[in-house]
Amino acid sequence: MCGRYVSTRRPEDLVDLFQVDQWHQEEAQAPEPNYNVAPTDDVWAVLEAVDRETGVVERQLRPLRWGLVPFWAKSPDTGAKMINARVETVHEKPAYRRAFAKRRCLLPADGFYEWQSVPATETEKAYKQPYFITPEDGEVMALAGLYEIWRDPDRDKDDPRAWWRTCTIITTEATDAAGRVHPRMPLGIDPADQAAWLDPAHEDPDELRALLTSPAGGHLDARAVSTAVNNVRNNGPELLESPGTNGS
Repeated sequence: MCGRYVSTRRPEDLVDLFQVDQWHQEEAQAPEPNYNVAPTDDVWAVLEAVDRETGVVERQLRPLRWGLVPFWAKSPDTGAKMINARVETVHEKPAYRRAFAKRRCLLPADGFYEWQSVPATETEKAYKQPYFITPEDGEVMALAGLYEIWRDPDRDKDDPRAWWRTCTIITTEATDAAGRVHPRMPLGIDPADQAAWLDPAHEDPDELRALLTSPAGGHLDARAVSTAVNNVRNNGPELLESPGTNGS
């Protein structure tokens, strides 16, 4: 699975990197640089959608809430359990299949965290050691995601607070350095395939699944980092320091 990741690129940089046409800068939601992205956080996402006024498909950068709320959900609380979608079944599961066909996105990330259990010794208790997994070349990862739009039935449709835009990350079996830490990892979309992945008119499930490959082409680096990341309230570049730094 992917339960935490790092996303620190400035939106201005993401606009250039992903050739965005429209940047939604909702002040109430605009995500700050985040070294400990957790479920239900607002995150930057790149997606393509039709502009209602012009009818033109635009590539957008906009905030989404991590944890997909299906259109049929009775409560947004459902999203907290839907942070990941397995690549093996994403095209057929009721919670994801409509989004897979029509609402795909990219979630920019510097890298992601996974944990490895460390057994107890005579002098230390058992604990979980976090690892930061990132492309060897340091380039931004474009994690494969899906998004949905859910309306709160208790609010008027003209109330902006009635509309929830949420997302999930697609995962696969882990390989390379990531596989030595955890059996699952998030999928990345190669730059050459990003336009096809985002295109809302592209609905062939077999062709879409063919775009889902290992992040960074398998060229990943995994290194142990501070256990301070285990607490979602901790946030900052110090989380990426080696174990034992600053007492962690």
